[in-house]
Amino acid sequence: MRLVLQLVARLLLIVALCLGAATIWATFDAYRSVDRATAASAQRVAQALQALYWRELLLRSSRAREHLLPVPDWRTLDTMKLISPGVCVAFQPAAAFEKPLCGQSEGLGQAPPRWFAALVPTFLGSHAEVVRPVSPRAAAAGTVVATPDAAAAISLAWDYVLNVIDVALLMAMAIALLASLAIAHALAPARAIVTALQRMARGQYRTRLPRFRSMELAMIGNAVGELGGRLEEATEQRAALTRRLIEIRDDERRALARELHDEFGQNLSAILAFANTIETASTKRNGNDGIAQDARMISQATHHLMASLRDALKRLRNPLPEELGLEASLVNLVDSWRSHSAARPAIQLDLRGDLTDISGPAATTAYRVAQECLTNALRHSAAREISLRVERRAGEDDALLIRVEDDGGGDAERVAQSAGFGLTGIRERVTAAGGSLSILPARGGLSVAATIPLAA
Repeated sequence: MRLVLQLVARLLLIVALCLGAATIWATFDAYRSVDRATAASAQRVAQALQALYWRELLLRSSRAREHLLPVPDWRTLDTMKLISPGVCVAFQPAAAFEKPLCGQSEGLGQAPPRWFAALVPTFLGSHAEVVRPVSPRAAAAGTVVATPDAAAAISLAWDYVLNVIDVALLMAMAIALLASLAIAHALAPARAIVTALQRMARGQYRTRLPRFRSMELAMIGNAVGELGGRLEEATEQRAALTRRLIEIRDDERRALARELHDEFGQNLSAILAFANTIETASTKRNGNDGIAQDARMISQATHHLMASLRDALKRLRNPLPEELGLEASLVNLVDSWRSHSAARPAIQLDLRGDLTDISGPAATTAYRVAQECLTNALRHSAAREISLRVERRAGEDDALLIRVEDDGGGDAERVAQSAGFGLTGIRERVTAAGGSLSILPARGGLSVAATIPLAA
């Protein structure tokens, strides 16, 4: 899962938790606000009745104090304004048939769902009535009792919760959106870092990264740049060492070829001359066919050894590209394999692009790759058809592509992991030239492809 999505998911979880906490707090505050409204209503009505009590006491001093209240004057619209919605106020002691004076509760908020109406009183408890004396100095003046309406209280709480949740939900959505954009913007440089690492994996070690504002990302970018520099230096040193080893090996091959030609070639020629002399002498003197037959067998074995020596010298001496050029040497290579035996598989040569100006290490590497791949395909597979394709890709990607395909079966993964001398040698040559080698399954067999950059 992408890091941006993980951070956004965690942010949404935090927002959901905060929204739930806000809902619980809003429900508790709304439910307890009814208690505060009940106490405030009782206090306001008591103060109003206190003023009315003392006024009646002064105007009607001849009346008994216990008959001053209640009087019809206190049940007025002014008193109704002092009572909060959903609260009923009664005067004690009450007159006969006197009903409590209640605040307006019809149309008060939305009807709550049943689960809310059942859940809130269970956890938050019921509302208590509030009792206030009309006058602290005159106990006979009576008391005011304010009682909240349970249904109205729950409706008010539900309406308050809805209002708070709407605002909180909008704020949560805005915070989540803005925070997600901020997170995505903050992590956008990670894409550049990943792209740089992918380029390094393809061999482009010198990859410049933009300057990051974040200190952590800047440290990662510097580390990636240093790693790329070290990898490039190590790769250049390895390529230089590989080229030097190849030069030393070629020098040794040439020296070995000279030794074989000078020593073995002369000795084999001498053996052949002695065998011919023995055969001629034995025939002329006494006609001994046994000795002549042995001499002829020695001559045949010597011819066979000389042919094998010539083949070995061809492989050991300087490759043909240095003498004939790459195109002519490839044609000569394919013709030499074709001329060995008619039972050999068909070899198709496909040359594309201008190969005339390709010389030096690139031509030698291409020839060696084609030579080794053809040898492996002919010796280690039952191929009926082999295709050698050499293509020059011009333009910015000036490179030489050598591809050898056969239909002789074979396991590409096993061959790619093989540590054979021939395959290891062409790998080293291609790597030293700054190219790449791949071994993949083809239609009915294997495909070995090497890319050699010519610009390098």
